[in-house]
Amino acid sequence: MDWKPLEAGIFRRNRVVEEKPIEVLCGHVDESEIPETYAEYETAPREYRLSSINALINVQTRIGDLFSNPYDQVREQLRVTIEGVKERQENELLNNADYGLINNVPDSQKISTRKGSPTPDDLDELLTKVWKEPSFFLAHPRTIAAFGRECTRRGVPPPSVTLFGSPFLTWRGIPLIPTDKIHVTGKVPKSKILLIRVGERKQGVIGLFQPGLTGEQSPGLSVRFTGIDNRGRASYLISLYCAASVLTDDAIAALENVEVGNYHEYK
Repeated sequence: MDWKPLEAGIFRRNRVVEEKPIEVLCGHVDESEIPETYAEYETAPREYRLSSINALINVQTRIGDLFSNPYDQVREQLRVTIEGVKERQENELLNNADYGLINNVPDSQKISTRKGSPTPDDLDELLTKVWKEPSFFLAHPRTIAAFGRECTRRGVPPPSVTLFGSPFLTWRGIPLIPTDKIHVTGKVPKSKILLIRVGERKQGVIGLFQPGLTGEQSPGLSVRFTGIDNRGRASYLISLYCAASVLTDDAIAALENVEVGNYHEYK
């Protein structure tokens, strides 16, 4: 995802009112008047405030002193906790009730599967919703496996591409990125597939973070030593500030009612 730094923890999304078309004149061969026009923006743009994810870990100084070889116990405690905080960040970016991407898909950008299982036809239909420079699909690993089965059944196995040193299935050249934060629910297991365009330049989906934090370890993430209590426990506060914004309606779309439990027998 493309990340945008904020200066005061607030992002104001300025969007053009799409109902007002831009008036232009084509074939200007005479002296007819050129129409005046302007881009009308929303008068009350939505504001995003960064949300915080925090964790406080306590490490007994005795443990750090006596058992830090060959592994630094404090560093390992911090590493594991930071991984947990980042997992929670991924979940919030997708499922947060305010800014989560799943909850910010416009109704006009939602479609349902034709027959339950995710087929190539369904993903082609999803591509008609985000047809301007789509970046990637997001889906649960079981959903991607279900799509692979449907492609194999039709004799069109999806090609793969290597990203960040790992192989990913693709469809129409667009990678399917797995995430277990798009949940599979129900007695008949169902999930969703998102298609996203990312980047502020493309008017897509962007992530938001606060730069310049005290003890900054990575964008939006800081680790601060808060002291040692009278029991000899050293405390570290881990803080992460983030949010996400969908800049235009056609930057995201969702395929819903995706059944992931169908299998096929082959002779």
